[in-house]
Amino acid sequence: MSALRLAAAAALCVALGACAAPEKRAYEYMPNMVYSLAYDTYAPNPITRDGLTLQRPVPGTIARGHLPLHYSATPEDAERAGRELVSPIVPTDRTAAEGKVLFETYCAVCHGTQGAGDGPLVPKIPNPPAYTSERVKSFPAGRIFHVMTFGSGRMPSYASQLSVHDRWLIAAHVQTLQNPRSPRGTSPEVHQ
Repeated sequence: MSALRLAAAAALCVALGACAAPEKRAYEYMPNMVYSLAYDTYAPNPITRDGLTLQRPVPGTIARGHLPLHYSATPEDAERAGRELVSPIVPTDRTAAEGKVLFETYCAVCHGTQGAGDGPLVPKIPNPPAYTSERVKSFPAGRIFHVMTFGSGRMPSYASQLSVHDRWLIAAHVQTLQNPRSPRGTSPEVHQ
């Protein structure tokens, strides 16, 4: 009989506990983490030293996915980039096709599909140099990448429109246009 009373008392306790008020479900460990105070990005914040919620990054911080280039938009740095920068693109059929599509989208309007400087905009703008000209034909991939990143002459920078990877793909395609008779991937500047 006592076992029956004990079981009934346990069942009554469980039933009363289940009928508790829904706003008081359980005890919370560290309630400040559950109900933290959120501050708006540009609102004053009494907790920080300078009173601002949005904090400046620590000096020397590099944004995720961004690698800084230590070059400027000068002809000297363009030559230095040509000597120092090496394309990370491994020449394959897929990268060649991607580079060609990007070139046709962003570059062919001025440079023409074959890089002869005869794009559809040429009657309205001065002719850009042909990739097969003596001066441009010798440009290594790093210099082509620098030109797309910082611009050169009348050509603006394409760094805001093209990712670093896409600029390297285009540079690899431009190298195939510089030497149209050489097989793809034999140029030492494409991948070292």
